[in-house]
Amino acid sequence: MERMAMTLEKFTRSLDAKSLPRVLQIQSGYYFQGSVYELFGREWSFSYGELLKIIGISVTRLIVELQSEGSKSMTVDLSLDYPGLFRIVADKRPYVSIQEIVDSVCISPECLGQPEFRCPEELQLAEGTIQAEESFRLTAIRTEHGDSHVDCEVTRKDSKHIFTVKLSHTGEFYECADDQFYTLRELVEWKMPKGRKRTVTWAKSLPSKEKCVSKLPEDYSGDLVLTPVYELQTVSKFGKNVVFIPSTLDVEVLDVTEESDGACFMQPLSLRDVFAKPSEVFPFRAEIIEPPSQVQEELGFLTSSKQVIVHSAYQTKRILASEIRSEAQRRFLIPVSYNGRFKRRPRMFPTAYDLEVAKSDMEQLHVVATRAFEADYEGLSSVLVGDQYLVHKRETSEVIYGGRRKTVEALACEKMVGKKYKAVLIPMCLDGGFVEVVHDKKQYMLSEVCHRFSLPFNVKVPVNRINMTLQLLQQWSGPEPTQGKAVCSAVEEIGEDCYFTLRRYVNASVLPPPRPPKRHQQPLEDTLKLQPPRPKKPDPPSPKSPHTAKPAMPSPSSSDCAEQNTSIPRNETSLTSLVAVPKPGPQKAIVEENGPHNNTIEQDDDYTHDYEYIDEDELDSIRRKFNDQSIHITDKKKSEKIAMQTAKQV
Repeated sequence: MERMAMTLEKFTRSLDAKSLPRVLQIQSGYYFQGSVYELFGREWSFSYGELLKIIGISVTRLIVELQSEGSKSMTVDLSLDYPGLFRIVADKRPYVSIQEIVDSVCISPECLGQPEFRCPEELQLAEGTIQAEESFRLTAIRTEHGDSHVDCEVTRKDSKHIFTVKLSHTGEFYECADDQFYTLRELVEWKMPKGRKRTVTWAKSLPSKEKCVSKLPEDYSGDLVLTPVYELQTVSKFGKNVVFIPSTLDVEVLDVTEESDGACFMQPLSLRDVFAKPSEVFPFRAEIIEPPSQVQEELGFLTSSKQVIVHSAYQTKRILASEIRSEAQRRFLIPVSYNGRFKRRPRMFPTAYDLEVAKSDMEQLHVVATRAFEADYEGLSSVLVGDQYLVHKRETSEVIYGGRRKTVEALACEKMVGKKYKAVLIPMCLDGGFVEVVHDKKQYMLSEVCHRFSLPFNVKVPVNRINMTLQLLQQWSGPEPTQGKAVCSAVEEIGEDCYFTLRRYVNASVLPPPRPPKRHQQPLEDTLKLQPPRPKKPDPPSPKSPHTAKPAMPSPSSSDCAEQNTSIPRNETSLTSLVAVPKPGPQKAIVEENGPHNNTIEQDDDYTHDYEYIDEDELDSIRRKFNDQSIHITDKKKSEKIAMQTAKQV
């Protein structure tokens, strides 16, 4: 059967990126044989019967159709970098099978690649039944014994259920509503169904939108219909450069992939393709066809037509880190093989939930309160500024509230009163503040930090390493690096866009901590009762260590502390510290000889460091500042009262 030629635009709409590369033959169009046309600053010559190899496809821009009731629709062009956020409007047209869904939408382990659908009828599956109109999420595509199917995930009462659906399963499947916000680039990469137009609404426009040439009207609030404009990456039979052809080019083509010899074409490789090559092909010589758009200064020699020797490819683990400072932060990707040393820096915890998440089996979490909190339940402890706690675990406790018994979640801690330890329960709804007390002055390598502690973790770079410089004394004249030799990765500084993209995609599997319960309002009759004044609790002396003279834990009891509304004064210091982002999963550290029960502290190295950590002297200073502030306020009120009396006498 003779195949029919089709326009390049029609071929692009039906093209599956997974089937690349494809070989096309130019058939007809407005291009005369041997003629040269200039498009977007580049000149190409297309002849009848010429072969082109399609090696890639990408979206360059979006044609946006504005639809408003009672007005004529208009279209504007938007680049993928348009600084605005959009919300997806669910497609009302159903999919008739799971196979059609798989062929149309993007499905991947990332959270953005897991679309949700619903079916108006029950789905009888081997693992159970998906109820009618119950939403299910497509998480992965698998093939076993020649049979392909998708994994579906259904959430019921905070528990997840996994189902398997064959691609041949038919029915009516509708896209579920999505309440997330997306950029245009995210919509193109994850949420643009093949063969369908995507309708969105304008959720938010960022302040920098006026920098764009093509922008939407500020007063427009209707639907936006997005139509992608594609660009094909091609190579000719005898050419060496990659040619970018817009899909709107008015020319007819014929797919001749089965009849042509793809080996006669040049084989351009991306760095991802080079990395996927087997180790036997290294080393090999390569020529740079297209340099990267954004490159570090030390890699500026990677220009077009430059030939390089690729010795090996290896994979390294990196830690995403950012500076701790109030002004503009810098972001870094630090390899775990980095041999520099870091020192611990205290962490800040805004809620009791953060304490429960941050506790570790390696060492006892020791914190000091920076805000006061009055517990509403009888049986739970109140918190005063300066109180010290050793955090243990979350427990379920029975308390009395409004004369009734109630079961609530609380955080079991040991309150440090002098050299004694008192078991208390802190409410999980506590909205206060805590700062970590660091007793460790040891220097750690990055691999040790990842091994011993859970992320995120605050560290400080030694000051004498910040301005370290090297001088080249002699050019290396030895042999070239051999195959398989380990190469140290460099610390890479990244921008804000790359940082938040990594945070969003890498940590997609990390579930956020549960929302703290709202603080219950006290009954009206209880608030009208006069409460007797509570005696002021004297300030306890600071302990030398949270692990010295520790008696057995008594039963939890409520605290008799009074509430203090004045917050602790803090002196902020600008530091160039780094904090690593959470890992996408729980971490378990192995207890070493120098574990949490060994109180010996290693001595510092020969370097001089100005590392700031919270110790016992600083805790005493916090209390003194707090008391001085209270005395100063009292003296000020007395002086104002005397001044008013003097004025009246005059």
